[in-house]
Amino acid sequence: MTTNLLSGGQLVVAALRVHRVDMAFSVAGESYLEVLDALFDAPEIRLVTCRQEGGAAFMAEAYGKLTGKPGVLLVTRGPGACNASIGIHTAFQDSTPMVVLVGQVARHQIDREAFQEVDFRKMFAPLAKWAAQIDMAERVPELINQAFQVATSGRPGPVVLALPEDMLRDRCAAAVVGPYRAVRAHPGATDLAELRRLLGAAERPVMLVGGSGWDDKACRDIAQFARANDLPVCCSFRRQDIVDNRLPCFVGDLGTGAAPTLIARIKAADLVLAVGARIGEITSQGYTLFGIPDPGKTLIHVHAAAEELGRVFRPTLAIQSGMPEFAAAVALEPIATPRWGEWREAARAEYEKGLVPTPFGDAPALDLGRIMVWLRERLPEEAIVTSDAGNFSGWPNRFLQYRRPGRQLGPTSGAMGYGVPAAVGGALGLTIYLVTRNDNPPVVSPSR
Repeated sequence: MTTNLLSGGQLVVAALRVHRVDMAFSVAGESYLEVLDALFDAPEIRLVTCRQEGGAAFMAEAYGKLTGKPGVLLVTRGPGACNASIGIHTAFQDSTPMVVLVGQVARHQIDREAFQEVDFRKMFAPLAKWAAQIDMAERVPELINQAFQVATSGRPGPVVLALPEDMLRDRCAAAVVGPYRAVRAHPGATDLAELRRLLGAAERPVMLVGGSGWDDKACRDIAQFARANDLPVCCSFRRQDIVDNRLPCFVGDLGTGAAPTLIARIKAADLVLAVGARIGEITSQGYTLFGIPDPGKTLIHVHAAAEELGRVFRPTLAIQSGMPEFAAAVALEPIATPRWGEWREAARAEYEKGLVPTPFGDAPALDLGRIMVWLRERLPEEAIVTSDAGNFSGWPNRFLQYRRPGRQLGPTSGAMGYGVPAAVGGALGLTIYLVTRNDNPPVVSPSR
């Protein structure tokens, strides 16, 4: 708490400190000099200065994706915010927590098309989870607290706050409180009982895992649930690190270029348990895996956001829950006596067959399939692989295998230029990641 007279810029940094921000990514700009000056007096916040806002935004997104904490990004008005918008959109589609602070023109210049003026509330409305502007310095702590709450609760995502430069110079007394506490739903006993009933009646079940909000314990819990119930598990687009790909229950990913055998198996399944995945366009293979709105089979959909449940495909059972909360609840005991062992074994055999590159008649100068196999056999257990978007990324998606503590960091938004900045942001964020894991540092390997 503080009741001393502080500038708006000092209040911004005081709020970042109380919310335990330890790293922020930025490109300096004259529109938020007061914040930069205040950060000089906050040595516990490491400010990473980048060359371009697009790279800074990708770094912040990768940091948030790796650590589960909001990636903090500071950019200047106009062109700076526009450069950062691709990374913000990536955080939105990838459900990554992020807090973006954007410098803005002075309040008396607003709506005059002043130098580099943009209405960021309108600009970022479809690209962010929430966008607002702080017009009074005394509201800085309130709105930054709200930003962290919104960015981390329910379905995580980016929040954008515009900071008029004259507001940052105003001085006032304001209470600064924190830290934020993310709010996530828990599965109810009735929902869990119905899930057990539906799964117990199935003959050919498949579990689909994906989305964000997974920590290492949740990944272990959901894998324990899958193995205890002999369930075949596939993953949504670029979420292959949720379940160890070497486990006998893992049967592939529903990304770009998904195996035709896996697609056929999903269509033949009589029950799909989707945990965390939005079941978006790529995961649903262009919305063709299920009927719309009736999936044509039993669909149990678990997601952190109520608005995602039934958005395209109407589930038989909808459960709003955070991933750690759901995984811990279902890992407690097996749901049914599995009777689909042969179904799971066949799906696993199809996946393993797909790990072998198709041989060429005449060996080409560059065989990317063989290169990926070579990497798969040599990457350390802890390797974190970052990848860009584009057709080339189908090679690491298909032939590499992912697991914890290693990770897969790739943009489900399909944003190009992500791989190298994500590797930098991921490497810088490893210290934070290790504080929560108390383990050896992973190796970050960009793949492009």
